[in-house]
Order: sequence, then structure tokens, then C-alpha cells
Amino acid sequence: MLDAFTKVVAQADTRGELVSNAQIDALLAVVKDGAKRTDVVNRITGNASTIVANAARELFAEQPQLIAPGGNAYTNRRVSACVRDMEIILRYVTYAVFLGDASVLDDRCLNGLRETYLALGVPTGSMATSILKMKDAAIAIANDRNNIQPGDCSSLMAELASYFDRAAAAVG
Repeated sequence: MLDAFTKVVAQADTRGELVSNAQIDALLAVVKDGAKRTDVVNRITGNASTIVANAARELFAEQPQLIAPGGNAYTNRRVSACVRDMEIILRYVTYAVFLGDASVLDDRCLNGLRETYLALGVPTGSMATSILKMKDAAIAIANDRNNIQPGDCSSLMAELASYFDRAAAAVG
């Protein structure tokens, strides 16, 4: 996992080139949007338990067979494991937003997760649904215009959505 600056320098060094003007402009945009990213991460982090709990509650309301006897989330231990995984995915999504790079999400969270779920008999479609429910809640919270840096956040919200979509696709 490399931050945006280290990544640009490492890539330029590998090619034996100087950092280009376009790359410098892209890094300046990262710095300029840093306060917005921090606001988004703080909002999601500050509401993480609510985001996860509400997404789980909605999932189990829509798919009650999961928590019924014999269901994949039947017993408190299994529900807890599901909620734990949702929390982990949400945490790594915030890391990706903060860095502006999905590699941390891919490398440290998603790689091999689908295979693990399949081996454990976890219904991957339901897990993907829970991630999309977290996405909706996180975007609603992050996109609230009160007490955040002024400016257009549409590209940042699209980026945030893409990390959740990436996670849902990886497990689903």
C-alpha cells in the first residue's frame, strides 16, 4: 500500500523519468480535496456502528431466512461474525477514501474474501446486499452538507460509492 505521492514517485523512478506536470496536478488535487476526504472519513467513522447496525437490521428484515433456525446467520455467534465482517469492510472502505486508492481495500480486505465465504458457506449475495446497504447509509451521512468543507463533493461521493461497489462485487 502506497500513498498517492509515494506511488507517483515510485512509478516515475521505475520508468527513469521525472514526475510529469499532469501527475503534479493530480497530486495537487489530492491535497486540495484532503479536507473533504477527512470530513467524509470522520463522518463515516463517527457513525460506523449505526451504519453497520442499520444495514444488518435491513438485511435481516428483507431476508429473515438468514436468522431463522438453520439460516446462515442463526445464533448470536453467526450474527456477530456477519456484523464483524461488515465493520471490517466499512473500515477498509474508509481507508481507501482517505488514501484515494482502492489498493488497501483490495490487498488487505477483499483478496480471497469471496473464496473464504464460499468455503464457509456464507451466502455471498446476502453479504453483497449488506455492503450495498452500508453504501447507501454512508453516502447519505457523508453527503450531508452541514459542518463540512464547502465545495462540490460529487466526485468524492462517486469514488466512495465505487469502493462499496467494488467490495460488493468482490464478495457477491
